[in-house]
Amino acid sequence: MTTHLSSDTIQDFRDNGATVLCGVFADWIEQLAAGVEYNMEHPAPTARDYRTEDGGRFLSDYCNWDRIDAYRDFIFNSPAAQIGAELMGSETVRLFHEHVIVKTPKTGMPTPWHQDLPYYCLDATQTVSIWIPMEHIPRDRTLEFIGGSHKWGKYFRPQRFDGTALNEGDGLEELPDIDGNRDDYEILGWELLPGDAVAFDYRTVHGAPANTSASAQRRAFSLRLVGDDATFARREGIVTSPPFEGVTLDHGAKLDAPEFPRLI
Repeated sequence: MTTHLSSDTIQDFRDNGATVLCGVFADWIEQLAAGVEYNMEHPAPTARDYRTEDGGRFLSDYCNWDRIDAYRDFIFNSPAAQIGAELMGSETVRLFHEHVIVKTPKTGMPTPWHQDLPYYCLDATQTVSIWIPMEHIPRDRTLEFIGGSHKWGKYFRPQRFDGTALNEGDGLEELPDIDGNRDDYEILGWELLPGDAVAFDYRTVHGAPANTSASAQRRAFSLRLVGDDATFARREGIVTSPPFEGVTLDHGAKLDAPEFPRLI
């Protein structure tokens, strides 16, 4: 099977919890962008579609791969699954879900610092999100990561993207004030061109600034993949996102269900 990544890129991912992938999806951007545009016009009933006072739109939508052909084709036929296997060091790769986040011009709403794993009905250490922007993203508007935070051994309280807690009293720790103490952390971020991507562990703390541009939107397609050790987690009394309400797997079961197709 073709190897897509250098050993240095793989080591960066494992050491820092995030790495940049330059040009790996250049042949897929036009198709993905068409899928995102359709998604914007036809969001799912579960989508979070925030409108800001300055006229911006912040759309967060997921689990649409089975109804949007462009997403399904990319998931099953692009090199993304093989790239995920190389980064995770996993023999198998399953889709957990896809997630589209759009910030139109003048969207003065940041994506708050967070980890992905505490949102999920999932226990795993072999995980990767592949975040693919549809347009040029300058450094001052790009996704940022706290280098090495996937190794902290901590799980922080999930927030909705409007900053409210997803679950009150869940027993999880509040995130520290990263923005007020940026010099205390190794903050990673990259200027990105169409075809580039960033890959990160579900445990890595990350966030993104508001889109203050008067004309440029920021559309991103994020693919969530899991490896050999992923199991389903039932968290009683806790809201998970995505909810996956129709999944009948037992707690601790392998993700062998139609909602989580095996890609490799």
